[in-house]
Amino acid sequence: MKIHVRNGRLVDPAAGVDRPADLFIAAGRIAGVGAMPQGFAANRVIDATGLVVCPGLVDLSARLREPGLEYKATLESELAAAAAGGVTSLACPPDTDPPLDEPGLVEMLKHRARQANAAHVYPVGALTVRLEGERLTEMAELHEAGCIAFGQALAPVMDTLVLLRALQYAATFGFPVWLQALDPWLSRDGVAHDGAVAARLGLPGIPASAETIALSTLLQLARDTGVRIHLARISSAAALDMIVAARASGIAVSCDVSVNHLHLCERDIGYFNPHARLLPPLRSEADREALRRGLAEGSIDALCSDHTPVDDDAKQLPFAEAEPGASGLELLLPLALKWGGEMQLPLATTLACITADPARILGIAAGTLAPGAAADVCIFDPDGRTTVTRERLRSQGKNTPFLGSELPGRVRYTLLGGHLAFESAASPPA
Repeated sequence: MKIHVRNGRLVDPAAGVDRPADLFIAAGRIAGVGAMPQGFAANRVIDATGLVVCPGLVDLSARLREPGLEYKATLESELAAAAAGGVTSLACPPDTDPPLDEPGLVEMLKHRARQANAAHVYPVGALTVRLEGERLTEMAELHEAGCIAFGQALAPVMDTLVLLRALQYAATFGFPVWLQALDPWLSRDGVAHDGAVAARLGLPGIPASAETIALSTLLQLARDTGVRIHLARISSAAALDMIVAARASGIAVSCDVSVNHLHLCERDIGYFNPHARLLPPLRSEADREALRRGLAEGSIDALCSDHTPVDDDAKQLPFAEAEPGASGLELLLPLALKWGGEMQLPLATTLACITADPARILGIAAGTLAPGAAADVCIFDPDGRTTVTRERLRSQGKNTPFLGSELPGRVRYTLLGGHLAFESAASPPA
């Protein structure tokens, strides 16, 4: 199918492009930018007047809940949510049931995702068998099956010798390792940031040192092994300072932050709002401001949704009993635009955090509209508004602290490999 996207504002951070230009798509790839290719005859014309045309978004953390957790969400529901959010490539953590520790599970997930044809899915394989932190998985076989990196999600590896061996194995084969820094003992039984709000509400706290102590171990082992390490969902200013120093010392380390921690802090727990029950927890206002600056300045490499759909039965409970997590695939673009607007950043800088930069971390050929690239495209209305309601969320998980919010930007079209994966009406539904 040949598609002509005309009259749009083309923003391609990877190519340094931000200008009015038409886009031409043929055979699933970008056939031309600006000038129409010779002999091009469109099967469909998309009028992008007043709209931004950018690469499809790339999300570094989206739980699809399959296999095994279909009562929380299904592959079909979450990939539909991804398409509606303009997300065309996503990485999914290994904490499914069973975990992604067998090549057959990874191959099944990849096959089903291809059948859905709504977003490219890149599994993160389990670093240890069943995420139990005791025996290493067959990483080479998992990589052949389609895993782009290896991690533990939120499951700790408490035996540091096992962790050392895992990082050595990964470094030998050049496999990236993605880990979250959270000390299991300091965070045990905690449900909120160990600060004034938790003390006032009588909630058991998780101190920021639970992140920094675990991070110190990870960075030292990364230095010793030479592994490429990605630190997922950092939450504190102290952790960011450590990462900046580690990078300056030559350690191959990258990091990301979630949209939740970019906009919210411990005060947003309010009166025990279970939608604000997250892991890592929402930290202090000073931490939030440091993360916002860090992303703007490039100290933090990418922004992700940390999409974690939770069923109502597990979420609509007292705060300390509610399952942590928030849905975010459909909110990645609006919340990025909100942050970029508040920080007065150029649109290209904002979009780089959710396109070219995460694509680089994933090591995939995505996040660009250069001629010849795959035609994964997000077309959105920068002046439109996204109202967050349960009814409008396509994700099976309706859990988000942003319910009731009106956010900037609204996705109008999502193209995946040159086919239309999502199309919205010009006006939002009533």
